[in-house]
Amino acid sequence: MRRPKTTGLAKGDSVPGVAKNDPIMVIDNITRRFGGLTAVDVEHLEIPRGAITALIGPNGAGKTTLFNLLCGFDKPNSGTWSFDGKNLSGIPSFKVARMGQVRTFQLTKALSLLTVLENMKLGATQQKGERLWSSIIPAVWRKQDDANEDKAMDLLARFKLDAKADDYAASLSGGQRKLLEMARALMSDPTLVMLDEPMAGVNPALTESLLDHILDLKDLGMTVLFVEHDMHMVRHIADWVVVMAEGRVVAEGPPETVMQDKAVIDAYLGSHQDVDLGVVTGRVAGELDTAAVELLEEIKEAEEAAIAEAEEENK
Repeated sequence: MRRPKTTGLAKGDSVPGVAKNDPIMVIDNITRRFGGLTAVDVEHLEIPRGAITALIGPNGAGKTTLFNLLCGFDKPNSGTWSFDGKNLSGIPSFKVARMGQVRTFQLTKALSLLTVLENMKLGATQQKGERLWSSIIPAVWRKQDDANEDKAMDLLARFKLDAKADDYAASLSGGQRKLLEMARALMSDPTLVMLDEPMAGVNPALTESLLDHILDLKDLGMTVLFVEHDMHMVRHIADWVVVMAEGRVVAEGPPETVMQDKAVIDAYLGSHQDVDLGVVTGRVAGELDTAAVELLEEIKEAEEAAIAEAEEENK
């Protein structure tokens, strides 16, 4: 059964940086550079509350780097961002998670030599048994631990992993590990769930199940932000789409609108995807059309700029 999309998320036209009616996260002037490479350069971006937002773009667009910055796994060169009205600049990742913003990873982070149930219990917050002196007195933490175990089993049942509760996480398939990571993230009762390529490496048989679980998160009142390359999946479940290319946000809006945006087509296919490069380079006989002439001019301008820059450095 197809679930209804959330609409009316933005205050204005679907353009990069458009203000949202109720943003859960606001990002301003975030940059991240690695040497001479600017991996992220986001001027302004707002993530709508209570919706599923997809962050898409070609490889190297800066999506995962932006994820790492927002979750405290990396530090930006500049910029600020807030979650639910709280400034997160400089806040370490474990404190960000405690505030209700959790994430999963493209490469799953299950602890292989712990059981599935033990992995789940690690996701619970404010555990009394984690304190040194409390840990040696079972009466202090036993009741809370039993409650955490009951909650973990309920989540495993929802994700159809309850039969695997006592198995080592190493025995799970790639898709089952994705489910485990998502279920473990819910142990902390998050407000915002960030999923980094949830479908990467997943068996097609589990894809539909993962899609349903992501939609369930929204039905449970959570906000979802996910990175994905599968455009069919994005079109199917996302309420809002943000497109990145070369570290910048080049488009955002409802999926149906974004998929027709020229900037998105250029980002994925290149602005000259219809040009025969064989004709442009002279390897194949043929006439240069307008697009081919434009491409040659761009190449010439880029060469001249590179030469000028090199000459300037050598002075």
